[in-house]
Amino acid sequence: MGIDTLVESHRRFKEEYGKRYIQLFRELAEKGQAPATLFISCSDSRVIPNLITYTRPGDLFVTRNIGNFIPPYEPDMSEHSTAAVIEYALLHLKVENIIVCGHSYCGACEALYSDIPDSDGQRNLKEWMRYGQEAKEQALALVGEKEKENLLRATEKFNIIEQLKHLLSYPAVRERVRASKLFVMGWYYHIESGELEYFNPLEYSFVSLESDNG
Repeated sequence: MGIDTLVESHRRFKEEYGKRYIQLFRELAEKGQAPATLFISCSDSRVIPNLITYTRPGDLFVTRNIGNFIPPYEPDMSEHSTAAVIEYALLHLKVENIIVCGHSYCGACEALYSDIPDSDGQRNLKEWMRYGQEAKEQALALVGEKEKENLLRATEKFNIIEQLKHLLSYPAVRERVRASKLFVMGWYYHIESGELEYFNPLEYSFVSLESDNG
């Protein structure tokens, strides 16, 4: 999609969605945002948070990155972006929910099984990928390397579980969860079908979001 196409798409946006949501846009501009949910997902172009949740502007506070990774909390963090989003969502927006959403056919999870060289401008990417190593190790230990597709699907799901652990390493998150002021959830989005599963920590498995909620 070229720039000219994007310009034309913006014109259509103003004609169609702009008219439909003009009052909502005005209210959001005048009163500010008050989303109840922080949605942490992958930057993958096939994963569109507001589309798959069928939500309106202002409903979700969204951050996206390669692999929906969450750096574990450290007092002197070197990775500030995702941590800053989490802090802002909790302390300023007072969100009530945080969803960590991974997905099928994730390029980041597949890249965990490749060597990324230091010498061709990918140093930042290589450093970032370390936040998915735990998921890779879990999948290799429990699934093995013989069936690649099963290994990758398992890695994607283990990655969600590991990122939830990273999320709960943040004191502000942990305190609010313990006080029942914050609900944390892991989702797995099937790109090929549009289906959603969530991680059930009691059963340590992923369950269809629809079947569990009627």
